Amino acid sequence: MKIDSQTFESLLEQYQQRAKQALNHWLPPESINPVVLHKAMRYSVLAPGKRVRPALIYATASTLEVDLQSVDGAAAAIEIIHAYSLIHDDLPAMDDDDLRRGRPTCHIEFDEATAILAGDALQALAFYILSHDPDMISDSSARLKMVQQLALFSGSRGMAGGQAIDLAAVGKPLNITELETMHIHKTGALIRTCVQMAALSAKNLSEEKFNALDCYAKAIGLSFQVQDDILDVTGNTETLGKPQGSDIKHNKPTYPSIIGLQASREKAQELHEKALQSLTIFGEEADILRYISAWFVERTH
Repeated sequence: MKIDSQTFESLLEQYQQRAKQALNHWLPPESINPVVLHKAMRYSVLAPGKRVRPALIYATASTLEVDLQSVDGAAAAIEIIHAYSLIHDDLPAMDDDDLRRGRPTCHIEFDEATAILAGDALQALAFYILSHDPDMISDSSARLKMVQQLALFSGSRGMAGGQAIDLAAVGKPLNITELETMHIHKTGALIRTCVQMAALSAKNLSEEKFNALDCYAKAIGLSFQVQDDILDVTGNTETLGKPQGSDIKHNKPTYPSIIGLQASREKAQELHEKALQSLTIFGEEADILRYISAWFVERTH
């Protein structure tokens, strides 16, 4: 499919709506006990958002001509893991934020205990989806690999490990290599998982193409965080949907604080170019992924 900016925006909206439907399908209804816990889960997951990770799964699946219905479960699982991580990151013991996606954070809207339990329940739900969704790829080895990758990249060697590094780094000087290591784990690992799960849903995908997509995912995973760091300086709370200057407030190391704002913008562009280079093995069928890379470094929230 030939992609232009208008088509990209339309596809992005379709992906976001599709993800919302999948999430609504898998999340327990508020009417089922324990009611408050289920309300907190739905409140956090279904909050207005960009649905970046599901969109990336759908875009990769589209590039590989994979039926989108077969990756609905993966898209829901990855967004649910992301939502759980945000609930826990916002807690007073961690980032202590009271605003997320333009609304009170889960522990503010409900309470700390409910927020912790909501995060715990969401993490478990994500793996339930991957193991039970009947529409996913029938190849059990591919499905098991998805479970393994999500477990690995959301745990101590991925997202949770990155958050631990982040907390330990507050108020301490880091060099650029140490900062990248933190972001590769905290943000990049889950974005990399998105691309891998869609690729694992494809039949007879060559190792060369799988590796090319993985290189792409590594580049955009880091560029996304670089842009986040930039927006913490240049954005505003209303647009961001979370407190502007939160990283500065908590004295966290960021790209702008280490290499400066202009160098950070150049770094984001460099990673975008690296992502595009990784996709040279593909033709115009990967244009949607090229647009996503540009979107990551050009977004304003």
